[in-house]
Amino acid sequence: MRNRKRVGWHRYINGVNLAVLITVLFILIPLYWLIASSFRSPNSFGTATLNPAPLSGGNYSNAFVAYDFGIYFRNSLIVSIAATALVLILGTLAGYALGRLPMRGKFPTLVILLMISVFPEVAVIAPLYLLMRNLHLLNSYPALIIPYTAFFLPFAIWILRNYFLGIPKEMEETGRIDGASPLRTVWTIVLPQALPGLFTAGIFTFTACWTEFLMALTFNSSNNYRTIPVGIAEFGGNFNVPYGTIFAASVVAVVPIGILVFIFRKFVISGLTSGAVKG
Repeated sequence: MRNRKRVGWHRYINGVNLAVLITVLFILIPLYWLIASSFRSPNSFGTATLNPAPLSGGNYSNAFVAYDFGIYFRNSLIVSIAATALVLILGTLAGYALGRLPMRGKFPTLVILLMISVFPEVAVIAPLYLLMRNLHLLNSYPALIIPYTAFFLPFAIWILRNYFLGIPKEMEETGRIDGASPLRTVWTIVLPQALPGLFTAGIFTFTACWTEFLMALTFNSSNNYRTIPVGIAEFGGNFNVPYGTIFAASVVAVVPIGILVFIFRKFVISGLTSGAVKG
């Protein structure tokens, strides 16, 4: 019995499980430190204890009252939702066309989309700024929604195209036999089958818009249009860094992403798996 028990323990302690454990700890320890530090009082930041006692919620109220974090949260929500909706609408139509419809130049188009998806933002930030200034779009929501849609659309097209390739063509042919137009076929037959891919592209796009910093800093200097990353970077002054308030605002900023991933985790895994196998 003793030898059998040892064999059972050795079965679970191997290189793969150890790597998974280290990865989980690598993620959870900073997350715990972030949450715990958000409840610390300003006087307790000099201590190295893991327990944030006594707990204090003053950092959260300070973030919303003294630093207008509610405005930044609202702006990020508006910009991220609008850009994600545009990306999903345009990405669905383009992905279906590239994956299903007969057309010339598919391969060059896909190569161009791939190049755009990995193109660095800093290389085009100056001409984009001049364009936004000439169009009088600086310090507005479209100043972020338009470039976000342009930058994150190619990645969504790739994901959705690969997912559309995995849907049986017989289902679409049935709709055409019944007299459905191509647009109605996409809406009533293809989209319900492609929901995992849509959720995957949507969550990745929303997360990218929610955390983007460079364009948000460059195009919107007004406090009324700042998003969360830029707003948190502006916390404090030249001689004061409110660590507790920054941690509290960061915890609130992580909550929407965590909720989305937790609710739609099965769709995300399915969409990523299909995108990696099909195509």
